[in-house]
Amino acid sequence: MPVLHSLRRAAVVLLLAAATLYAAPARPAAADEPGWTAEPATGAAATAVRPYFYLAGAPGTVLEDRLALANTTDRERTITLRGADAYNTADGAFAVRPATPGAGAAAAAGAGSWISFGAATTVKVPPRTRAVVPFTLTVPPASPPGDHPAAVIATEGGHEVGVRVHLRVGGPTLAALTVEDVAVRGRGAAAVIAYTLVNRGNVALTPELRVRAEALVGEPADPPRGRTPPVELLPGQRVELTEPWPGAPAFDRVRVTLTVTAPGGARAVATGTRWLVPWGLAGWTGGGLLGLGATTAAALYLVRGRRSEPGPAPAPGGPSAAGPTPPAPHHELTGAAR
Repeated sequence: MPVLHSLRRAAVVLLLAAATLYAAPARPAAADEPGWTAEPATGAAATAVRPYFYLAGAPGTVLEDRLALANTTDRERTITLRGADAYNTADGAFAVRPATPGAGAAAAAGAGSWISFGAATTVKVPPRTRAVVPFTLTVPPASPPGDHPAAVIATEGGHEVGVRVHLRVGGPTLAALTVEDVAVRGRGAAAVIAYTLVNRGNVALTPELRVRAEALVGEPADPPRGRTPPVELLPGQRVELTEPWPGAPAFDRVRVTLTVTAPGGARAVATGTRWLVPWGLAGWTGGGLLGLGATTAAALYLVRGRRSEPGPAPAPGGPSAAGPTPPAPHHELTGAAR
């Protein structure tokens, strides 16, 4: 009997294990998981992973680096490589130009076109393998100094992975920016301060913003006085940003001053003013102004109508309404015969 009981217990355990394996199969890979990675290659003595490529050189030089492709799946991967120009989107995000320039893309080629993989523009990476692909970046002789943002793009099966390329061409550098179009939008807790930053120099900038608010009547609660917006402003780029201002007054005339600085001596100041009026009061005020305008127009119409009415006709033979007619002037010519 003890032997039979032990066999029954073993059979139950096996059945439960089989049921568990059947109910919980291995999790398939998600559709958005590419199964491969692309990153800057590191040497044998390197201890830290490089987050991006950093290259520097004078005009006319040829720079070299390497891209590492790691296939973590059990099937071969065919990956296509190219260089791309980088830019800021309207809200300040970092983006790259498409392979085929379309609407909205810059027509002029930038540093992305200086990157070449030679004959290795398409690389086959075996399963569970890491491939290192060299590439060159040729700086044209007439390249202006400063930062030229670009990226290395790896594509496979509609999935793209981009690795940033920070390229600085030797020569004088200038850190300069302007802040424009400062305005207060919205009301109450939804109020924001909108502004535009423009990089007028030739190096990438990480701006820091300081905000000061003044009111005509009360003391408004200032928005965050000092912060670093989450944007890297690339040379020649323009971005439109907003800062929340939940403490904006409900009814007042406000003046907002923005001071923007960046490493390298860049500094810019701009102001914006606005009347903040509650929606209800704004409606009543607008209606009152419309009513006042209509009343004024009607009064002017009546006055002009009265002025244009004809007066009574003069009696026959009597004096005209304009009064007696003055005598005709007598002229005496000197030297005339009498």
